[in-house]
Amino acid sequence: MNLIDWLIVILLNGSIIVYGIRLSRGVKSSADWFLAGRSLPWWLVGISMYATAIDASDLVADSGGTYRLGLSYFVTNWVGIVGGWLLGAFVIYPSIYRAGMYTNAEYLEARFSPSVRVLCALIQVQYRTLVLAIIATTLYLTLSIVCDWGTEAWWAVAAIAALATVYTALGGLKSVAVTDSLQFGVMTVAGLIIWSLVWNETGGWDGIRQRLQDHQSGLADELLQVQYDNVQLQDVRDTDRAAIERHLITGGTYDASTGMITRRTPGWLVALAFIIVGVAYSIVNHTQTMRMFASRSEWDMKMSVWVAAAAMLLMSFFNLSMGVMGRALFPDVGDLPHGAADSVYPHLVNQFSITGLKGIVVAGVLAASFSTFDSIGSTLSALLTRDVYARLFVRSRGDKHYMRVGQLFTPLIIAGSFLYVPFMKGGMLLFYLDLTSTFVIPLLTLFLMGALTRVHSCTGLIGLLAGAGYGVMRLLAAPVAEWHGIQILPAAMTNSFAAYVFSILVTAGTMVVASLFLGWAPKGNLSHVEQPGWLRTSQLALRQLEVEDDQTAASDGAPLLLAIISVAIGCWLSFVVFW
Repeated sequence: MNLIDWLIVILLNGSIIVYGIRLSRGVKSSADWFLAGRSLPWWLVGISMYATAIDASDLVADSGGTYRLGLSYFVTNWVGIVGGWLLGAFVIYPSIYRAGMYTNAEYLEARFSPSVRVLCALIQVQYRTLVLAIIATTLYLTLSIVCDWGTEAWWAVAAIAALATVYTALGGLKSVAVTDSLQFGVMTVAGLIIWSLVWNETGGWDGIRQRLQDHQSGLADELLQVQYDNVQLQDVRDTDRAAIERHLITGGTYDASTGMITRRTPGWLVALAFIIVGVAYSIVNHTQTMRMFASRSEWDMKMSVWVAAAAMLLMSFFNLSMGVMGRALFPDVGDLPHGAADSVYPHLVNQFSITGLKGIVVAGVLAASFSTFDSIGSTLSALLTRDVYARLFVRSRGDKHYMRVGQLFTPLIIAGSFLYVPFMKGGMLLFYLDLTSTFVIPLLTLFLMGALTRVHSCTGLIGLLAGAGYGVMRLLAAPVAEWHGIQILPAAMTNSFAAYVFSILVTAGTMVVASLFLGWAPKGNLSHVEQPGWLRTSQLALRQLEVEDDQTAASDGAPLLLAIISVAIGCWLSFVVFW
């Protein structure tokens, strides 16, 4: 990195941050801070949804993931996230929007119980602070490799997190949404430039395939086609027979000639798991729902889906294929810095010495990081303020008090996320996928069952505990088997990809069985009035903010058609073109 590179980084990101701080002057109330006063047009909501979804982890951590997993992970974005946006905007969120709810956790109290609402907020804090830790690690890898810094890169990461904290705490969602749209432009340009250079270096699609095939027979098909099985190998050559038998309790086949345990997951099951991951991201993750709730009308909320989807369908290929191209150029993970697949993206950037290139790419990674640091910071502060602090502890203070509490939670959330960093060494994406099925998927099941069925209101907590209980047992299954030789779950239920399906089945099945004894919820529209105090007054104020114009009364036909076309394109890419 030379002076020109650093000037590019500072100019591009510095100007956006300054503008974000300027926007904070328009924040007067909690509705302004938490939901931008319900003033955001459809195009801004859509761009912000995409910019938040594609963060630095997609540029770096997900490239490390596709280095190992190949195109199968693309299904998460192309089908899961896009399909989740459609399902949320047209099925789950409209009644929430009309009820004047600030968070998706509020819906779970209206449909189930206050305890589920609080647990939803706490699970999301765990879920999204993990992502913040991934972004921090991403920044560290980028700065340490591209800028040739050592451990001092962590000081720069801390400074970046602090800057994001400042304008998020001051400006709230409107500041975040507008800066997201500007950061979207920076990271898109940076991503396309470096992708073009690496694509040319690999020799295009044919070159990628040939390089992979030359390295290992069958590797090209495994990485470049979604349908191929996921194969995990465990080296047990230096392990005694009794220990090998304990390893096999959780599945797999042992080949004595190679000393390897092979665990194979069918390609269709991997694809299904990644679809569930994407749907959960769109619905459970309040960084997405918060933007939709800030739309100036229901029509704008629904119309935003195709904007976000169009960007996602196009840019996912350019962003995620970096890992596959990196595997073609550097097929042995030992050839990468730190011997880690997660370092492949910055390592690819480091191969080019074009003046200004590194500055543009680092600026893009920083922009992607800022757009998610600020989004998650504002989102989790909203959840903690409304769904925990105001719901359980302090109910009747002035509006300014709760806005200040939300601002104070922001730095605590971002700083606390660094506690996850030590767990990133085994692969950021794989660690994320392993934890997501434990708590997030049961929560996704509650949203779906609440909107699509008439299960009893008491089954929300029952189902959530059952699903989370299964998830915890799955995490413990391998160490318990290896240390004590005890099988606590059938081998099929310990598979990390099958866990997504089993989590839904356990949660939903428990809710249905409980409803057979407790009865079924009555038909009718969702109606929820908050507890007396600030929660109720702010809810009633928010209901008055929807803009009444010709578009709000417009037919849902155009937004729905565009959203369906977007999902169809994602399915075509996943299950036809690259299947």
